[in-house]
Amino acid sequence: MNSFFIKCNAWLGKNMFLVVLTGLFVGFTGIIPNDPILRYVVVALFGYMTFVTALGTSLKQFFKVLRKPWLPLWMLILVHFVTPFTAWFAGIVFYPDDPYIRLGYLIGATIPIGVTSVIWTSLAKGNMPVSLVAVTLDTLIIPLVLPLFFHVVVGQSIELNYLKLIEELMLMVTIPSIVGMLLHDWTKGRVANFSKSVGGATSKLGLFAVIAINAAVVLPQITWNGAIVKTLLVTLLIVLAGYLVGYLGSYALKKRTQGDILTMIYNVGIRNNACGLVIALSYFPPAVAVPMTLSILFQQPLATIITRVFQHYKPAATDY
Repeated sequence: MNSFFIKCNAWLGKNMFLVVLTGLFVGFTGIIPNDPILRYVVVALFGYMTFVTALGTSLKQFFKVLRKPWLPLWMLILVHFVTPFTAWFAGIVFYPDDPYIRLGYLIGATIPIGVTSVIWTSLAKGNMPVSLVAVTLDTLIIPLVLPLFFHVVVGQSIELNYLKLIEELMLMVTIPSIVGMLLHDWTKGRVANFSKSVGGATSKLGLFAVIAINAAVVLPQITWNGAIVKTLLVTLLIVLAGYLVGYLGSYALKKRTQGDILTMIYNVGIRNNACGLVIALSYFPPAVAVPMTLSILFQQPLATIITRVFQHYKPAATDY
């Protein structure tokens, strides 16, 4: 039975593109009801996926990164300063007369790192401790970064339920990560076998469920007309730019291994669009939410494409 799950996990890992596309298709068919309880289901699934992922990481490695956090901090600089500039520039070029769409792109580039960056880092055999530290640090600084951003750039102060946001991120990332790493150290790494069999297969199916649920929630926000084609293309460009910023940012590393490059790409390029949608729909006109809604269509499929590209193109480690 265990060999079946090992084979199933390996197959799902090699075909994540199909998993993501199938999840989007199921969500867009409308067979998933828009029930508030699904929010709790998503949080639970994220927590489980992070827990399974953390089983392969030592808590000692995590604290080793935390003692010298320059790489996670470099990621946060790219996330909260560089990518917002690229989104602002694209908005000015393509939507000079539409302040709401420009604002949507800007907010979408400033929201926290998406939890799925940890999952993709694990799938790509990247630097898991660095990814976990980056997401955890971002969870802590977001209550400071977002209000400052809205006050300086948008010109208004908004009140967000940051305690709830932090609580959900703690449940999705921090707590399951610590529990998983503690179990790894306690069992001397033997528990990692679970993440390669039953845990790995079920967590990938969990990612499928999360994508399907998010797609179902996003569907009512999209009005399919002629104007949406341009927005789709510009959104694709901006999402690609986020991944590209992560790749270019990897050149600052003293040693560029494939795992470190992919860690940079995913943690800089993947954002918590659910958080962005809550902000946009709660405090701004609905048009502001459109860019973040559409970015959900591209973010996960592009992550699978990036993984496949790097599977065929394996750059040698370089020292600078």
